[in-house]
Amino acid sequence: MATAPLAEPFDRFRVIFDEAATAQPQDPNQVWLATVDGQGRPTVRVVLLKSFDPNGFVFFTNYESTKGRALDATHEAALCFYWQVLGQQVRVEGPVQRVSDAESDAYFASRPRLSQLGAWASDQSRRIGSRLELEARVAALTVKYLGRDVPRPPHWGGYRLAPRRMEFWKAHPFRLHWREEYLRQGDAWDVATLAP
Repeated sequence: MATAPLAEPFDRFRVIFDEAATAQPQDPNQVWLATVDGQGRPTVRVVLLKSFDPNGFVFFTNYESTKGRALDATHEAALCFYWQVLGQQVRVEGPVQRVSDAESDAYFASRPRLSQLGAWASDQSRRIGSRLELEARVAALTVKYLGRDVPRPPHWGGYRLAPRRMEFWKAHPFRLHWREEYLRQGDAWDVATLAP
């Protein structure tokens, strides 16, 4: 087993991510997010990665959504990126915490105005009477915030997954795929090749 500096898997991820953005320009940042709620029930969905660095991978959501409640209950999650056009996959597992209010505010301010209004209008993951009800909420909020900035809702913001494990996978013929695992050990990573 080899040892790698903390930045190494993120540098590798950035190279693959940049290749994916060129080869698959529509939503190369889509990623499967798996969570487990307080009763141990798993669920998975696609979210959009908004930033990453050696501190972790950041995405945003409604804190009161199914995913938000699960993340706040267990503070653990897993991500799985798969870019078919590259034949590559990256898996990430580790603890999750909310990002700072300042970081959530900055990202919210960068969103399109209709997305900002939608964050207020949608009781994410909860049942509503109809689509018309949601559209009526957006219309009312459009009037409410006419001519002024839309503030970030207190129930909306970001989470950062800080990896304790990362795995890089590349497709090879006859299912002899290439796999390499990084396990966080203090201020470095233990790196090992895994059998496919």
